Amino acid sequence: MGLNAALAVHPASGHGAAARIAEAVAARLRPAVDRLDVLTATSVAESRALMQSSHAEGLDVLIVLGGDGAAHQGVQFCADHGVALGLVPSGTGNDFARALGIPADPRAATNALANALRDGARRRVDLGRLDDTWFATVLCSGFDAAVNARANAMRWPAGPRRYDLAILAELAAFRPRPIVLHTDDGTLELDATLVAAGNTPYYGGGVPICPAATPDDGLFDVTVIGSASRFELLRLLPGLRTGSHVDHPAVRTLRTRTLRIEAPGWPAYADGEDQGRTPVEATCVPAALTVVASGTRRADRPGRVKP
Repeated sequence: MGLNAALAVHPASGHGAAARIAEAVAARLRPAVDRLDVLTATSVAESRALMQSSHAEGLDVLIVLGGDGAAHQGVQFCADHGVALGLVPSGTGNDFARALGIPADPRAATNALANALRDGARRRVDLGRLDDTWFATVLCSGFDAAVNARANAMRWPAGPRRYDLAILAELAAFRPRPIVLHTDDGTLELDATLVAAGNTPYYGGGVPICPAATPDDGLFDVTVIGSASRFELLRLLPGLRTGSHVDHPAVRTLRTRTLRIEAPGWPAYADGEDQGRTPVEATCVPAALTVVASGTRRADRPGRVKP
């Protein structure tokens, strides 16, 4: 029986990059499969409808051409339907692809994916579950979630610099607040600035907020930044890019399969998508997703878990 694949194209990803390269990506992938349907959608609802139609015709692999928002939608569909996921990153963040070691260049990623499709290479990875939503990268709440919301609303600049500017803008207003964390090992109560639960290390376009996280151990890596002044947060910023922030005295890290965050109405984001307000409760689900991968390397994960 042949391999039936679909290429989900999100034209707006990467400021139009996905639309510009879609034809070339499809041409490279077609020889590696028996059937390739191109699904072009401009909304989440349209994308889901096209995926469902393709699934009804015997879909084996869904390939997403886009950024982290597009990947997030692909994860929902593939995890719910038992379909393998392939990624060709073409957005401004590409954090899930980065964590899986997929080349950042779309042409190189397409070539690697074509080889994996021919070889039948697969990898099982964990996902986070938050109510009825799957997430592949990081669930965050507090300061970083507020930054995420601000960054999503900004038109300029693109990529990591937008996230950096959003951090500076939020510094003026945010204050540490009392929170309660329920983990596998008990309850933790403290004043905190942010909480991030990572299935994979990165968010915000390559920020390794949970630098030791790996999506095949059945656990979240949780980073908690405690009560910190604006000056202390500014001192922490350079370390966020290298993962060395975990060595700061205000930072605590832990691992857990389940996590409940109780905080005074903090915003919550997962995979960069708005999940409303706390309280939120997440579970790490082992091997919940199959990804198409050939010779996949683990991305570098600086840092260590600190009790």
